Amino acid sequence: MKRVMILGTGAQGSAIAKLLDKEPGVAEIICADYDKKAAEALGNTLSKAKAVQVNAKNVDDIVRAGEGVDIIVNGLPIVFNLTVMEAALHLKANYQDLCMTELPGKSSVEATEHMFTEQHKRFQDAGILAITNTGSAPGLVNVVVREAVEKMDSCVSIEMNVYEGVWSKKFVPFWWSPDVAFEDMSLPPIRFQDGRHITTEPFSNPVLMRFPGVDRDIRMVDHNHEEPITLGLNAKRCLKGVRNIVFRYGGPHIELSEALYKMGFLSQEEREFQGMKYRPFDLVIHHAPPAPKYKEEIQEIIDGGLITEEGAFQVVVNGMKDGKPMTVTVYVNSPGLVESFRRSGISHEAYLTGQSAFIFTKMMVVDAVTQTGLISPEVLDAEARKFFFDECAKLDITFDEIVEHRIN
Repeated sequence: MKRVMILGTGAQGSAIAKLLDKEPGVAEIICADYDKKAAEALGNTLSKAKAVQVNAKNVDDIVRAGEGVDIIVNGLPIVFNLTVMEAALHLKANYQDLCMTELPGKSSVEATEHMFTEQHKRFQDAGILAITNTGSAPGLVNVVVREAVEKMDSCVSIEMNVYEGVWSKKFVPFWWSPDVAFEDMSLPPIRFQDGRHITTEPFSNPVLMRFPGVDRDIRMVDHNHEEPITLGLNAKRCLKGVRNIVFRYGGPHIELSEALYKMGFLSQEEREFQGMKYRPFDLVIHHAPPAPKYKEEIQEIIDGGLITEEGAFQVVVNGMKDGKPMTVTVYVNSPGLVESFRRSGISHEAYLTGQSAFIFTKMMVVDAVTQTGLISPEVLDAEARKFFFDECAKLDITFDEIVEHRIN
């Protein structure tokens, strides 16, 4: 029986906690947040939970609240990652987060390389596991990529394409944090090209793509995301020497962000207007409505009508098998907005990300992972990946795979 601490009781932390509450292998869930009312609001809905107030800027405070826990799930903003990791190491508790760690003075590639070497060794020496980047993208997609690559003798390229086509009559710029989303949109995307990481311009390298169930071409562009970084760093270790990796994004949210970017509204540089100093990015965030998370909000949006409710989550892996070219294309299927709300009272975004993250937590609850150290999901071994896909099926997250290869 495991004791689990959920740090951060927002949308994803809540989704993970609610599913853990049904797990027979979980003895207790500690719902921890700086906002004690938020922690209590979640804890009061669960049978195995207790709520505590925690200052996640303070390692000692996390250690105090987490005394005796076996697993720490970090659902906090990225700035807290290092502090929570320190607490996990002190407690000798397995650790999980949903996003890549940033380090002062280092690029995102340098910071991730540091995590995969120095921090990896610290967790390995402590005999515990840390899994980073464990949502849907990154997270689920990394496992899908690794599974596709395993079918080949060598890998040439990996493409990840996400089309978000849920657009409601009520203005919702993003179904996840606008702060995170608009910042991602404003940053130079990173590709792994010819065996090295390079940066491109935001919204660059547009391609038109056709996805199943969508009756028109969708414009997809380079997007700043973690996957090309971690997959590139692990190319030789577990991805058959892949040399080219790209993450693309498309949909009305991209079109909105691209317009704001080109007008300079996603700039974080200080400007002046009629004697007043301001940062354009701050103005955008101030006026952007938050992602809907309460049942009443989501119900109102659905009742008000959807302009489109479509999307695609695609992985394309090219490589060689028995000396011949081979392509594996995988489509991820999961409940849409209306169905996710009917099932769980949450949005499609929260459903796929939260359920995926829960599966990674459950891996640690039932000891489905034997590895130690700090890893990203593509490094998981075959048994752990099988466990992941089996659990996805229970949550109605399925995968369609198309394998193409030459026969002569």
